[in-house]
Amino acid sequence: MYFNFQYLYVLFPAMILAMYAQSKVKSTFNKYSRVGNSYGLTGAEVAERLLRIAGINDVSVERIGGNLTDHYDPGHKVLRLSESVYSSQSLAAIGVAAHETGHAVQHATGYAALGIRSALVPVTNIGSKLSMPMIFIGVLLGSQAGSDMGYMLVQLGIAFFSLAVVFALVTLPVELNASARAVEMLDANGILNSSELAPVKKVLSAAALTYVASAAVAIAQLLRLLLLFGRRRD
Repeated sequence: MYFNFQYLYVLFPAMILAMYAQSKVKSTFNKYSRVGNSYGLTGAEVAERLLRIAGINDVSVERIGGNLTDHYDPGHKVLRLSESVYSSQSLAAIGVAAHETGHAVQHATGYAALGIRSALVPVTNIGSKLSMPMIFIGVLLGSQAGSDMGYMLVQLGIAFFSLAVVFALVTLPVELNASARAVEMLDANGILNSSELAPVKKVLSAAALTYVASAAVAIAQLLRLLLLFGRRRD
């Protein structure tokens, strides 16, 4: 009863987009990870230089393990770059380092969307862990057969899951803005020449597509839950 192929039609386009986005970002990063920048700067050096130019002196740049695990930690004011970015001179690495620096600049300038996303992190983490168990327990209690407790648990689970959708939607402008800042900073400060900016834009555009896909998948999953359990069946 709960596995109906018609509900896959809601998820299928988003899943295809997500797979394409992952393939695109991997191929684009791999392509430009083999192309070095003309000034011989590493990802870490670019991040540190851009932070100084922006007047940000309280953010450190650290190496972190893993592949494409790069992120800015606003709580500890640390910009963490993965092994493939920190010491690499590739255009792909420069783009990623500049993007993460863009997040540090957002934080320093009080960019509203970043603050909202940071505030949503703890509640989204809780909601994502509780939503599916609550829905499952609600179904077991007979939400589809008129159980008040079961129905309430299912609806509460869907509400918790919707937090993930809100988080994904808020993340979009944050990531797009960070990429826009990255390109602007690289161009305005002469860190890359004009012929090198185009590949960096391709890397950042491919990365942005993954966030679009994540939002699409989250929305599709929410719609599927609403189609399955949104209405009470007596």
